[in-house]
Amino acid sequence: MQAVAHLRYARIAPRKVQIVLDLIRNKPVDVAVAILKHTPKSASEYLVKLLQSAMANAENNHNMDVSRLYVAECFVSPGPMLKRIRPRAHGRAFQILKRTSHVTIALEEAAESENA
Repeated sequence: MQAVAHLRYARIAPRKVQIVLDLIRNKPVDVAVAILKHTPKSASEYLVKLLQSAMANAENNHNMDVSRLYVAECFVSPGPMLKRIRPRAHGRAFQILKRTSHVTIALEEAAESENA
């Protein structure tokens, strides 16, 4: 069973989010939260809130044990681009694409090890 949380239309480029998501993939949630809180990237603020939302979904909707959760799946996909115009020399216009992201985090419970 997976507990999933989505962040839609975040005003940050997907390639900036992907760098931070690679840091927390397959980590326990307490380690992932610690990594995000100490990573000096702007995407970390979005991802801390999203991870805490996924943890709350797991606890309240799926009755999962929060201490055994880990980040099973996390990915980002591009959202719609806001198109803006910047004036350039000789009356020309230069297009600026302000990118948005759709981020998904899925958490699962770690399996009990049989040897322990």
